[in-house]
Amino acid sequence: MADALAGLTRDVFVRYWTSVHEGVYRATGGRLLNATLGMVTVELTTVGRRSGLPRTTMLTSPVQDGAVLVLVASNGGENRHPDWFYNLVANPNVTVVTSGERREMRARVAEGDEAKTARRLPVVVLEPRPA
Repeated sequence: MADALAGLTRDVFVRYWTSVHEGVYRATGGRLLNATLGMVTVELTTVGRRSGLPRTTMLTSPVQDGAVLVLVASNGGENRHPDWFYNLVANPNVTVVTSGERREMRARVAEGDEAKTARRLPVVVLEPRPA
């Protein structure tokens, strides 16, 4: 019972902090709260694979190489990939806001060794789109 209560309390806190973080990030155009646990915060906008509508989610990028950003589609350790991953596979043209800068990018799934989990964790590379 205590473990369940602790888990619920943690989930409530995480949701609360996430909503505050997203609100401040969006209100300042990504100029404030643009890093989380040492990782760059990324506001990713994909096109919904079924709806065709813009879908925006907040993520972190553990690796950046110049203009290139890397995302990990871990979905918090769930057994399925996150929706944003399926959206960018269907339409790899995405928009990101990071550190107050809006950029048009093109996503591709990185090739490499299997992750040490029950499922393969897709690693996504975002590269600037050619003009």
